[in-house]
Amino acid sequence: MGGKRVVDPGWPGTSGLTYSQAVVEGGLLFVSGLNSMDAEGRVQGETLAEQAEVIYRKLGEILAAAGAGFDDVVKTTDYVTDREGYRETAAVRARYLGPDFPAATGVVVKELFGRGVRIEIDAIAVLDG
Repeated sequence: MGGKRVVDPGWPGTSGLTYSQAVVEGGLLFVSGLNSMDAEGRVQGETLAEQAEVIYRKLGEILAAAGAGFDDVVKTTDYVTDREGYRETAAVRARYLGPDFPAATGVVVKELFGRGVRIEIDAIAVLDG
């Protein structure tokens, strides 16, 4: 088939990275781990829920750039540095991914890249063609 296609949401500060924000292959969209850092490297949001809100907005931009939407997401993985406030991320997730939720995994990790980053989320979506 068509082979791998890189999806570029057009964000500033991403040139020179050694990974793609997202890649399409075989009708699937693979989204790299997203955090709440802005183009200047500043973390947006202090709580897990605030950071998750920023992440889901970024995910929406990537999905749109690939011709997809939140309904196309079939799997997410949340990486968190602690459980404090994790329950509050459920309301954010529900606004973007409900009511027919994708499969999900949550993992507590020692640390994430970026000072102050408390949550990172990656995703897989199915594209219609």
